[in-house]
Amino acid sequence: MSKYQKKPVVIEAFEWSLTNEKNMPDWLINEFDNGTLFFEFYDADWLRINTLEGVMKVSEGDYIIKGVHGKLYPCKPDIFYETYQKVD
Repeated sequence: MSKYQKKPVVIEAFEWSLTNEKNMPDWLINEFDNGTLFFEFYDADWLRINTLEGVMKVSEGDYIIKGVHGKLYPCKPDIFYETYQKVD
């Protein structure tokens, strides 16, 4: 059996909150414009992301991650903090 370590990569991320939406970075605003991100009509508090795996829900406090190939996906805060550390 072989062992592997995840390569260190730098990603962009934004902690989603309805009170924080005015601080969204441009890369995230562009995803609203192209339809990747959208609000669910029956529940405006839940943001949705179109991903290769289907539509995924983003809850308050989740992180929206822009991966190395520009694809977006949600991440729960506990997993985010276990996986990533802030870089300058």
